[in-house]
Amino acid sequence: MFRPATNSGCSKKWFEDLYATYNRRPFVHPDPLEFLYHYEDLRDREIVALVASSLAYGKVEQILKSVSAILLKMGTSPFDFVCSSPFRKIHTAFENFKHRFTPGTDISLLLWSAKSMIREYGSLHRCFMAGYQDHHETVLPALSSFVGLLHGDRSCCWSGFLPSPARGSACKRLNLFLRWMVRKDEVDPGGWVGIPPSKLVVPLDTHMHRISLMLGFTKRKQAHLRTAEEITQAFKSLSPEDPVRYDFVLTRFGIRSDMDEAGLLAACGKQKT
Repeated sequence: MFRPATNSGCSKKWFEDLYATYNRRPFVHPDPLEFLYHYEDLRDREIVALVASSLAYGKVEQILKSVSAILLKMGTSPFDFVCSSPFRKIHTAFENFKHRFTPGTDISLLLWSAKSMIREYGSLHRCFMAGYQDHHETVLPALSSFVGLLHGDRSCCWSGFLPSPARGSACKRLNLFLRWMVRKDEVDPGGWVGIPPSKLVVPLDTHMHRISLMLGFTKRKQAHLRTAEEITQAFKSLSPEDPVRYDFVLTRFGIRSDMDEAGLLAACGKQKT
């Protein structure tokens, strides 16, 4: 069983001190999360969160540029744009868009799928909750159902853009989406009720994986689903009711130019090997 004081060399107080210091709005930039703060209406915010999280890969400067370009096309209310636009209008709006490996067609299909889900369930939140069960240990079964609905009959083309935990993917971007929508504190705006933060899974990318290896939270060399679950369990030993509580503060190191992983490890009393 994971024991944080022994394996990581860092006490819960150390993590809580990090949280108190860095889990604040001034430390958000640069992060696609910042776009959510501009939308009071939850219906707008969940559309923005879906778009911003889906493009959260690559250099953060390019991520911010790409998300900004999409939101500009959707106007003051992304929800209204999605729900009132025929597919041709959505497709035309993004036909020249490209973010690394993501063409505008993927964005058009994502928004069209979101529109279909909103038509059927009333909101993306209600759609997600249709696959959620209280007895599930984590959000992963509901996330698999949610991804399946987003894919519709296009899964053969979309598996890279919208991976599923059912196929063993760590689903970093979708778990990031859930962190934003479920948790509520000074950084994460929340809004999705009915899902306990205790069931969230760490949004695992290569950056978080590297930090977790350094802190002794896992020994697995691949950032796949099993690794994400193992790291989440490690965090649960520190914060059982909110295992992704420290995700934001830890990932500041290496994202912000004024914070690096060497400083993080030095603060923990460990040396980089």
